[in-house]
Amino acid sequence: MNEGMVAVANAGSSSLKFSLYRSQGEVLAPVLRGVVEEIDTAPRFVARDPAGRVLAQREWGSGETLGHDAALRHVIGVVRELMPGIALRGIGHRVVHGGMDFAQPVRITPEVVSRLEALSPLAPLHQPSNLAAVRLAFDLLPGVPQVACFDTAFHRSNSELAQMFALPMSLYDAGVRRYGFHGLSYEYIATRLPVVAPMLAQGRVIALHLGNGASLCALQGGRSIASTMGFTALDGLPMGTRCGNIDPGVLLYLMNERGMDARAIEQLLYRESGLLGVSGVSSDMRVLLASEAPRARLAVDLFVHRIVREIGSLAAALGGLDGLVFTAGIGEHAAEIRRRVGAGVAWMGLAIDEEANAAGGPCISTAASHCSAWVIPTDEELMIARHTVGTLSNTPT
Repeated sequence: MNEGMVAVANAGSSSLKFSLYRSQGEVLAPVLRGVVEEIDTAPRFVARDPAGRVLAQREWGSGETLGHDAALRHVIGVVRELMPGIALRGIGHRVVHGGMDFAQPVRITPEVVSRLEALSPLAPLHQPSNLAAVRLAFDLLPGVPQVACFDTAFHRSNSELAQMFALPMSLYDAGVRRYGFHGLSYEYIATRLPVVAPMLAQGRVIALHLGNGASLCALQGGRSIASTMGFTALDGLPMGTRCGNIDPGVLLYLMNERGMDARAIEQLLYRESGLLGVSGVSSDMRVLLASEAPRARLAVDLFVHRIVREIGSLAAALGGLDGLVFTAGIGEHAAEIRRRVGAGVAWMGLAIDEEANAAGGPCISTAASHCSAWVIPTDEELMIARHTVGTLSNTPT
């Protein structure tokens, strides 16, 4: 596969992001990017060109349910209108969980779909949506090859110790282990460090992917050695609606004393906890930072507190720290969160430059800081497009 158009689908639990790239050899040029958000509550769609100009948009209205199938059909229709006669060479999909078997991107077959479907209980918020987009693309675009790119794959470089829980080894052998997530984002950051901060590229770095889903990753020489997420994407930091790290005894208590079954606990941990659960106001950090409600402030305090604690843990795993990288929605845009995290790890020698932080970086630490801090926008879609081109180039048709 040397040239042509490559599409990227990033299907979340309530959104569908898409991108289109023109590929020529290994060079990828963005052509179109867009998103359908709040698919089941208040659907809205926008598509933009590489300069950010709006090419198409639509809102369905509050309370209307669109669903992933209708969202993808709408996206395909708009792309065909904007680019009549377009012929796709391939579609790349973000797939959250690759389990033990998938450590590299792979061309999707019905057998691959079945194996990935078996992993849905490990990522119930994301995997079903990821695979729904794959199936629909097979139906609507027959003959177009598809590639799965995994959020867990980048962390397969973690040591056996870093992947283990202190459970019987039979469970480890069966796949109960720490996988880590947001790997496509961290992999992209690892490719950007030699360009943006070359002095850090081979050093000890903690990348902070802070968005509605949030995690931290310890990078040593651009490779993942540890992550705050584990067996599922529930672990680690509190997130928009997910609880983060929790004593498993709490789950036993909820079952034994509150009479909650697995489905009720899943609903609680994935959709009713995190920033939303603590604040009672919103899962959106922008809303919480603007709110005067005491519980909104408490949710922000807890978010920062947990980040600072996890930075200490990952710095220990690295044996020191040379720099921090903030990325994703909150990491890239919430200067107040970056400032507070920086203050929390000032004991490690980090000094935030207030003006640079307010301006969004890229370097937001002072010249005298013992470790540096950076803001580097992530681009999971571009990473997926690169993997799609590489996989199809190396896969016999």
